Amino acid sequence: MSKTAAPKKRSKKAGAGKTRSPKADAAPKAVAQPLAFDTLCIQGGYDPKVSEPRVLPIVQSTTYKYDDIDHVNRIMTLQAFGHKYSRTSNPTVAGFEARMNLLEGGAAAVATASGQAANLLAILTIVRAGDHILSASQLYGGTFTLLNSTLRKFGVETSFFDPDAPKAEIEKLIRPETRLIFGETIGNPGLAILDFDKLAGIAKKHGIPFIVDNSLATAWLCQPFQHGANVVTYSATKYVDGHATSVGGTVIDGGNFDWTNGNFPDFTTPDPTYNDVIYTESFPQNAFLIKARAQFLRDFGGCLSPMNAFLFNLGLETLHLRMPRHGDNARALACFLEKHPKVAWINYPGLDATGKKRIEKYFRHKNGSGIFTFGIKGDLDAVRRFVKHLKIAALVVHIADARTGVLHPATSTHAQMNEKQLLAAGITPDMIRVSAGLEDVTDLIADFDQALNAARP
Repeated sequence: MSKTAAPKKRSKKAGAGKTRSPKADAAPKAVAQPLAFDTLCIQGGYDPKVSEPRVLPIVQSTTYKYDDIDHVNRIMTLQAFGHKYSRTSNPTVAGFEARMNLLEGGAAAVATASGQAANLLAILTIVRAGDHILSASQLYGGTFTLLNSTLRKFGVETSFFDPDAPKAEIEKLIRPETRLIFGETIGNPGLAILDFDKLAGIAKKHGIPFIVDNSLATAWLCQPFQHGANVVTYSATKYVDGHATSVGGTVIDGGNFDWTNGNFPDFTTPDPTYNDVIYTESFPQNAFLIKARAQFLRDFGGCLSPMNAFLFNLGLETLHLRMPRHGDNARALACFLEKHPKVAWINYPGLDATGKKRIEKYFRHKNGSGIFTFGIKGDLDAVRRFVKHLKIAALVVHIADARTGVLHPATSTHAQMNEKQLLAAGITPDMIRVSAGLEDVTDLIADFDQALNAARP
């Protein structure tokens, strides 16, 4: 499968329609008849021809056949699109990428081996040694470590800001070498909802891209491109999969950033590893995504397996059905715990005035997703006793699947942080993070009630 030229027109936003059988590297083409989000969850990105499989098949192959060396040469030099080796593209993975792109309303997508790999790929496509990143402080622990520690070893510094800080205070952190702003739609586990208008405004003013991790909201709740984001990342391991079976990630290019503004010479100067191609000239519609796949997916090899792509596609088929239930269960359980005598505090997006206002402004549905946090009255031993007495919910280092799970972030996902960093991330010693599953909520309420009562000294 090949395509001789990069697409020149940006595809329509989510709801634009289906693509033909997936092709490597190419952005999905829009069709005249728009499709609803729910339909795209089930059929977007793969349109089989006569006698082809109705379900996107697993192409468990590293290798692809060609008729002549000139064809292979065009693919290898980015003069044509096609599957050459499954490290950079694969038909099953391409089908998943196409569907994710359609749901988010982007220009093109690339899948990765994990959500962490997705964030790394997105960031390294933009920065080089000596550059600076501006990031919200409420982040998943692994992302914080990547930005605060690992990237510093390679000469890339990050400054963190309170996502609810005034615009002027955040802008003071901008440097001449700042190359991107990063945040999570719903911070994990602080659960602050990004003020998209504020951060997108800062990014646009300073000519830098705005990257948003949309893992906990998903496109069902929020489509960041509609609110000024330029790149969207995912841990597909979470709600996209929905069943705790697969690890993977996605990077989606909005096709809405000007990489020729002078801040990003790697996009506008020849790449000697591809016969001096200039990405913004050869691929004006999706230069970022082509560069990410052609350079860094090629070199770092963090590719998604066909089997996991197949399972992610299955997960997407029920995303629009699962997300409402996750949100309903989380809110009902949070409201119960808010009045429980053994609970010190509760945090669920939408129960507070600021969260409710942002949900109404930025979310497609009046739903705060399936994650919330609360504090148990007492010391760390009370937390231990509570966790040990749960019968339905389980202690797991994971969120966003069909089964309800709990975690103590301060001793697990964010254990590498000091006290000051924990507070900046919205984490207290008594915090329990809850990922509400799809069980009957009355059973969940009863389980949490008995475990809290058993947590007494």
